[in-house]
Amino acid sequence: MHVFYTPDILNRAELPEDEATHALRVLRLQTGDEVTLTDGKGSFYRAEISAASGKRCLVNILESQQQPPLWQGHLHIAMAPTKNMDRTEWFAEKATEIGFDELTFLNCRFSERRVIKTERIRKILISAIKQSLKARLPLLNEMTDFHTFIRQPFNEQKFIAHCYEGEKPLLKDVLKRGQDALVLIGPEGDFSEEEVKAAVEQGFQPISLGRSRLRTETAALVACHILNLYNQ
Repeated sequence: MHVFYTPDILNRAELPEDEATHALRVLRLQTGDEVTLTDGKGSFYRAEISAASGKRCLVNILESQQQPPLWQGHLHIAMAPTKNMDRTEWFAEKATEIGFDELTFLNCRFSERRVIKTERIRKILISAIKQSLKARLPLLNEMTDFHTFIRQPFNEQKFIAHCYEGEKPLLKDVLKRGQDALVLIGPEGDFSEEEVKAAVEQGFQPISLGRSRLRTETAALVACHILNLYNQ
């Protein structure tokens, strides 16, 4: 099944240029071939290529289908990007395959990367929803200062994963099924003690992701999997 990301399909019955290039020059699709489209907003479309020339690929929509939610609640991961971008990109791909709703990158005291090109991450998210047959594209936010982020309104479950001593129940034991949930994951040097204290003061509950010490991208993926699994 060939799936193409077409966010404006209801207003313009044509594949975006990059998707058209892939369809026509890589896959060698032709007029009359059927394709599957997704708008990234919850719908799939069965369509037929009506015209193909140069970099343009026009389609006729034959059928539309709304994909029911695959999990409950709004699942949000906020993480400090890793120094090695390959690891952050790996997380973005695998987390999308598992399923979540929103990703924010945090600029923390011990962050080793303070600039990130979200456009490249967005392309990875798009590729991953097509590969895993999901009709909803996760919301991707720009890099945000940690203290600015934790002060933003979020009325449901808020968690922070860190490596300091103290009472930290397992995320799976305190997560409430069906509610929105946000988990903060720190940089490779962890959050600072001051950042943890500030987050707790803003209502974030410290949690553990298990007995193993995890890399940033692994911790973020474990958190994503727990959130998704418990909200199936």
